[in-house]
Amino acid sequence: CRCCTGSRRHSSILYSILRSEERVAPAAGQGPRRGQASRGCPCGSRRRVALRSPQVACKAASAVLVKTLRFVQNVPCFQELPLEEQLLLVRSCWAPLLVLGLAQDRVHFETVESAEPSMLQRILTTRRQGERPPPRAPAPSRPHHGPGGGLHPPSAGEIQAIKGFLAKCWSLDISTKDTKEYAYLKGTVLFNPDLPGLQCTRYIEGLQREAQQALNEHVRLIHRGDEARFAKLNVVLSLLRSINANVIAELFFRPIIGAVNMDDMLLEMLCAKL
Repeated sequence: CRCCTGSRRHSSILYSILRSEERVAPAAGQGPRRGQASRGCPCGSRRRVALRSPQVACKAASAVLVKTLRFVQNVPCFQELPLEEQLLLVRSCWAPLLVLGLAQDRVHFETVESAEPSMLQRILTTRRQGERPPPRAPAPSRPHHGPGGGLHPPSAGEIQAIKGFLAKCWSLDISTKDTKEYAYLKGTVLFNPDLPGLQCTRYIEGLQREAQQALNEHVRLIHRGDEARFAKLNVVLSLLRSINANVIAELFFRPIIGAVNMDDMLLEMLCAKL
């Protein structure tokens, strides 16, 4: 493929990412609310929760997913990759990119405790009906897959990790008017050379390095008085590692689509003209 030979149509991701970001106008959102970690009994973080207003939050998340994939499609360097490589990258990073999009569009959501029956209640109920108790669902082996194996709503601790990330982005006031910082962050997340199965590893590694360099140069130019900002943005990127793709799919897409296979949906959306 052309990408492995090093001959690229556009030599700098600076052009590629900015070009794609200009085509995706950010939606106006609500004002920020600071997320606070739950205190008290640690059992509270294991409580199962669900969206308070799933119609509103799921619609907003779906719109962000469409915009995110449109952004990815409009990056020329990404388009030069083979389709298999594109799918591998998108499947691994769609959830972090979505959460970045939620932060960029200032999307807020509230959760309520889910009335999930206990295991004892499930056993007693099924035995009364003359059925065998349902087996425990195995833990998903690949966190970037959809919620096909997930039978439980997200926990309060998992939701708090998402809200903590959003609060961190909003506290840094990442480019509310200038979208370049978000664009470079997305480029760093998208071009992950450490994924097993990639063939164009060196090419993708170069793209990620260029995105990081462009972010650093932009920060030094725009935020000259904040020498620690680039380090703070790297902390933001590190927080994305705690975001579980199954939790994102279960929270924002299962309520409106059901037990959707995210791999299939991503493939369909990636091949479509959004």
